[in-house]
Amino acid sequence: MKSINRLLYVLITIIICIFIFSVLFKTFKTKYKEKNSIKENIIKNIPYLDVKNETFNLDNDESKTIKIYNDLSSAVVNITYYKTEYVRYFFDLYPQTSEGQGSGVIIDQRGYIITNYHVIGDADKVTVTLTQDEGIYDAKIIGVDPENDLAVIKIANPKKKFNTIPLGLSKNLNVGQKVYAIGNPFGLDRTLTTGIISGLGRPIKTEEGSVIEGAIQTDASINPGNSGGPLIDSSGKLIGINTMIISPSGGSIGLGFAIPVDTVKEVAEELIQYGYVKRGWIDATFLPINQYIAKELGYSVDYGVMVMMVVKNGEAYKAGLRGGNQKAIYRNKIIYIGGEVIVGIDGIKIKDYSSLVQILKNKKPGDIVKVEYYIKNKKNTTTLKLIDKRKFINN
Repeated sequence: MKSINRLLYVLITIIICIFIFSVLFKTFKTKYKEKNSIKENIIKNIPYLDVKNETFNLDNDESKTIKIYNDLSSAVVNITYYKTEYVRYFFDLYPQTSEGQGSGVIIDQRGYIITNYHVIGDADKVTVTLTQDEGIYDAKIIGVDPENDLAVIKIANPKKKFNTIPLGLSKNLNVGQKVYAIGNPFGLDRTLTTGIISGLGRPIKTEEGSVIEGAIQTDASINPGNSGGPLIDSSGKLIGINTMIISPSGGSIGLGFAIPVDTVKEVAEELIQYGYVKRGWIDATFLPINQYIAKELGYSVDYGVMVMMVVKNGEAYKAGLRGGNQKAIYRNKIIYIGGEVIVGIDGIKIKDYSSLVQILKNKKPGDIVKVEYYIKNKKNTTTLKLIDKRKFINN
């Protein structure tokens, strides 16, 4: 009898548990369905989540930016240079290859590309990537201009005509104009940044030590790898070649500079035609004058450049300039002292050798210049015809 009662108790307990479990399950199921139903209704009532059928409305500024990128980005290339240097290890020399990257702009359908000199330098090999799908092309260095930090390279054996960026003007730019920069910062393919022209007419110094006048300052983000890429105005025309940034950290802080396109056009034309930029020069060698040298030599002027040697029967010689007639040692080098001290050209003061280079930078071979100089502490003037600097230096 007791065993039957126990069995009945167990069965009743099981039935009660099943009943309670079924009630709880139905309640949970109902609430779950209600929750999902509410969620589905919410989703249906949020139109922007319907991605497939959504049409994004772009303002005019966004549309213009997208169009500029789509139309012109294919004319911006990624440049990789390879350079071999020889490192001495004890008594032997070992080759060591380094590489770097930058950007460039296709300016001619035949495959001519303008970039920075410091991007390719004296590279042994240069390659160009158009897009990630088109592969890598070899390129030839056509000409370089370290003084303006510009260079022209050309894609070897092009199989097609290339898209180009039309050249604009930089002389009529205004601070506040919107600009676009396209490049390959840190090796990232074709990155677009936007900003404004922050300043005009900025003098910037290149890695070679020369000064580029009239640079464009922009707050469009420019980072390592952007060098050689285009600065574009809102009409889609090239107004400059991005060349450098000022940054304590090495990243963009809104101080970027571009070489004005008016300079680019002049330089590129000569680089393609001659392989270098023809610049006027005085066929002589010089020693910068400072207070110490002036005092030692008894000169009345402590600035300018002293003529050490002139080319016999050359243009400087014909103009009456003569070199020094006494040998001396200065900083472990043999110099010739006693020559004239040039202090001005065309009314511009010559402070040192750098200012001489800067004044003659935009002169051409054959130009006639007025030279002011001192001889035996007496000021004189003469005129002379400039010669081709490249030929003089190479000889």
